[in-house]
Amino acid sequence: MKIVELTNKLLLPITNEESELLDRFGDEPIAKNQLNEREQLLANNMTIKDVLIRTNTDGKIYYKKQIS
Repeated sequence: MKIVELTNKLLLPITNEESELLDRFGDEPIAKNQLNEREQLLANNMTIKDVLIRTNTDGKIYYKKQIS
């Protein structure tokens, strides 16, 4: 397990698998279709935890980091 700090200074534990996915995110958002099925599930769970932000641009879903 890893600990991430959200933008509101809240500390949140995430799994190692979620941490590996989070490491793939830089400043640019990643399209949902660039993720495999398992990564899509993890990205959705991390959206619920407020670690990622899900956006819809031109009918495509993108995920980007929300943590500081």
